[in-house]
Amino acid sequence: MGASQTHSAYKYQDLMTKTGFSLEQIKNLHYRFRQLSENNETLSRENLENIKDLADNPIKKQIVEAFFDKRNQHQNEMGSFEEIGFEQFVMVMSHFRPPTPKMTEEEKLAMRKDKLHFLFNMHDSDNDGKITLEEYRKVVEELLSMSGDIEKDTARGIADAAMLEVASTNVPNMGPDDYYEGITFEHFEQMFKEVEMESRMHVRFLDVDTRTIHS
Repeated sequence: MGASQTHSAYKYQDLMTKTGFSLEQIKNLHYRFRQLSENNETLSRENLENIKDLADNPIKKQIVEAFFDKRNQHQNEMGSFEEIGFEQFVMVMSHFRPPTPKMTEEEKLAMRKDKLHFLFNMHDSDNDGKITLEEYRKVVEELLSMSGDIEKDTARGIADAAMLEVASTNVPNMGPDDYYEGITFEHFEQMFKEVEMESRMHVRFLDVDTRTIHS
């Protein structure tokens, strides 16, 4: 290993340990970070909002905000960053890594829970630990509005009906006058229990196909 390679390995050792990315993968991510940030040390929301592949994505706002959400930094912090540096960028990207053949079942379960927390955080916009009807309704409306054939009131009705179904499933004995406060992470986890997302949850809009980022 040359001097330059040794220096890079030392420089990124902490990130390699935290994320599971190899040195080569971190170098690739650094190259893309510099492109997106226009060779600045930090990345802004505007930098991500200008990505062409995100332009027509109905949940563009949630995707962009996920990169600035402190909950996605594996440090149990709340709030959001105004801008992020390379380390924060890599920590967010690590949520999209697929499992590797070397992983134990315990590690795979931990990865799955981590991915679910990431998705949950995208929709729990006020950090209160619940996806409320308003938050859920907003996401459904944005998704359905892309078709152009569904009116806002119709989309709202679909969201309300879907939330009612979630409520009846998660709280079977809920009375007609009871108020469902929202989807907790435990309920969210139950909703996805039959969904295999460990290898499906990846991003390509950054020109970095995370399906190929594994050991």
